[in-house]
Formats: sequence, C-alpha cells, structure tokens
Amino acid sequence: MMRAQVQQGLVLGMSTLAFTVCFMVWMMFAVLGVPIKELLALNETQFGLLAATPVLTGSLVRLPLGLLTDRFGGRIVFFLLMLACVLPLYLITLATAFWQFLVLGLFVGLAGGSFSVGIAYVAKWFDKQNQGFAMGVFGAGNAGAAVTKFLAPALIAFGSWHLVPKVFSAILFITALLFWFLTSEKKEHSGTGGATLREQLKTLKEPAVWRYCQYYSIVFGGYVALALWMTKYYVQEYGFSLQSAALLAACFSLPGGVLRAVGGWMSDRWGAQSVTWWVLWVSWICLFLLSYPQTQLQVQTVNGIVDFHIGLNATLFTVLLFVMGIAFAFGKASVFKYIANDYPKNMGAVSGIVGLAGGLGGFVLPIMFGALVDLTGVRSSCFMLMYGVVWVSLTWMYFSEMRKRPLLGKQPPASQSPFSSIAQGEEHVRSANA
Repeated sequence: MMRAQVQQGLVLGMSTLAFTVCFMVWMMFAVLGVPIKELLALNETQFGLLAATPVLTGSLVRLPLGLLTDRFGGRIVFFLLMLACVLPLYLITLATAFWQFLVLGLFVGLAGGSFSVGIAYVAKWFDKQNQGFAMGVFGAGNAGAAVTKFLAPALIAFGSWHLVPKVFSAILFITALLFWFLTSEKKEHSGTGGATLREQLKTLKEPAVWRYCQYYSIVFGGYVALALWMTKYYVQEYGFSLQSAALLAACFSLPGGVLRAVGGWMSDRWGAQSVTWWVLWVSWICLFLLSYPQTQLQVQTVNGIVDFHIGLNATLFTVLLFVMGIAFAFGKASVFKYIANDYPKNMGAVSGIVGLAGGLGGFVLPIMFGALVDLTGVRSSCFMLMYGVVWVSLTWMYFSEMRKRPLLGKQPPASQSPFSSIAQGEEHVRSANA
C-alpha cells in the first residue's frame, strides 16, 4: 500500500514538474518575442504570428500524442517528447531571420503536446473520487507561463536574449532524465486492449466532445493567448520596462496555473457543469471592463469645457486580469472533469481532441489580436474579441446544459454521462409515440 502511494506521489509530482517545464518552453516567445520584435522590426500581426507559432504545433500534436498514450503508456511518450524538443530549442540561438524563428518555433511547439500525454498518464493512477484534484494538480503546470515571465527577463537582463533558449534547453533535458528515472508505468495502464485507431476515434463523433472543445477553447485557448500577449501589452499601453511588464503579466499567468487544483476539487464537489458556468460568467464580466479603451472626453458645462478621462489604470487592469486568471484556472480543471467522468477508457483520445481545440484557440487568438490592433489602433480590441466569444459560449451552454440544472448542482454519477439522461428521455418519447 505504501509503495503504491509513493508511486502515485512520484508520478503526480514528476509529471507536474515536467509539464511545468514544457509549458515554460512553450510560452517562451511571450517574453523572447519582445526583443526579437525590435530586432527584426516586426509589426503587431507578425509578432502575434511569432508568439503563436509554437502553439500551433503543440495543438495539432495533442490528438496523436493522446492516442499514442492510450496505446503505449504515458511514461515513454512523455520522455521521448521532451527529448525531441531539446535540440530545436537550442538552435533558436542561431536564428537570424523571421522565417527561421517560425520554423524552429514549430518544432519547439511540440512541448505543448505534453498536456494530453500527462493528463491521461496521471488520471489512470487515481480513483474517481480523487481524479479531479489529481488532474488539477497536474494542470497547475500551466504556471510554467509565469515561470517564463520571471526567468526569461532576468536572463535577458543578465546576458542577452540568446541566453534564454540555451538555459531552457538545459532545464528541459535535465527534467526529462529525472522524469524517466523517478516515474513508473503499470502494465494495465498501457495499451487499449487491441483497439484500433478507428475504434479510438469513434468517441469524437459524440456531440459532448465538441461541447467540451468549445469550453476549453475559452479557458485554455484564451489563457494561452493572453499569456503570450500581456507582456507586450503592458509595455506599449502603460510604458513599463520589459522586466516590470513580465512580472505584472505573471499576475494573470500564475493563478491561471497554480489554482487549477482548486478547480479540480470544486469540480469533484459541485460538478463540472456548475463550475464551468460560473467561470464563464466571471470571465464575461471581467472582459467587459477590460474592453473599454483609454478615452478622453470634453464636456461643455456652464463653467466651460471640462476634460474627462475614462480608462483602467495599471492597478485596476492587473486586478481584473488576476481575477480572470483564477476563473480560467478553475475552468481548465472543470472541463477535464467532464472528460474523466464520461470517457475514462479513452481519456488520451478525448483529451487530445479537446486539448487540440484549446490549443488552436491559443494559436488563432494572438494573430487576431495583432490584426485587430493593426486595423483599429485600439489595444484593448483583444479583450473586445474575447468578450464576444465568451458571450457566445455562455449562450450556447445555457440552452444546451444549464437551463434545466441547479446553479450549484451535484455531479452526475460517474457511470452516467450528463447526456445519457437526455438520450433516455428522447427514447422514452419515441416509445410513447410508437
């Protein structure tokens, strides 16, 4: 019994550490992109593309990596994935042209696929009552985005931007070795009982899977996009130095990662539906306030013209970002509680497609942020875009799930999909009509 608990602890601890380092590497261009933007004289859209390029690869490989995890086990897939990113990461130090950064960014982005590997690997080591919390702890590796914002500016200030990929590649290599020697794999956790690729992908035909994709494209895709964008936003909107801007941006990235475990516990207690619903509401309100641009007004009064300024100062802006980071952390955990409840035997495949959707959101949004700034000249247009997306998600969730549910309802039994009762009701109606 003690040995099993030690194995569980090592698997969870080392998987979380490995994911933190992988996410740190994946988000590297959030800081590194700022000096590269100045070096290559990039516009806003080009900066968005540079920052988002690793996110594209990390998103596209999540499904195949999830399938490989179901078939061969998470330990070997996670280890080889980390090793595959070490050399491309180091080669960034030799890049001099924009296209070279983009190509190497595609290879480095493989690190982002570590989530669908690790989440399935960790979940199989824990029972239903503790899966939400365990997956939340693992998901706290998203805090790697905040680690990047602490470490990368310090390395740039100490030497140059070339020092960042060198140090990050060394950290990733050491982490891969520690992960391999300190973790283990149970035979029953490897393989899918001879299931073919076609059989594994059958779950992707279910509407519930695509619903979870929609939720995750907000709480994770939006998190990634803003984590990439906020350092530059602080520099340009409020005039902070790179180091100060990165620290302030960490106020969003850090709670968005480390509090994911709390979201897992909340999902175990109150249900994934209720937690996700309130997460979207809090995010919608925050985004409404963040969307308002800095505005100067002149009002004619009886005493003459009076000037008014409407807009968020840096303090209020950071507080709202902090609150939204907490909400996103809870939401990322609640979405994967859905998956653990409904698809325990296909977690790799389903988490892969849901992670793919979230990652694609993280890829598309920064490019759209840059394009909107180039088109409108309004920096807060990024929040306007996300405000609209969250509004659509809230509407969809209300009519599809929440209309007939209590606001703090209990989680449905693990053996029953939240959509099975709907299917049973439809079958009952068909029988009655017959």
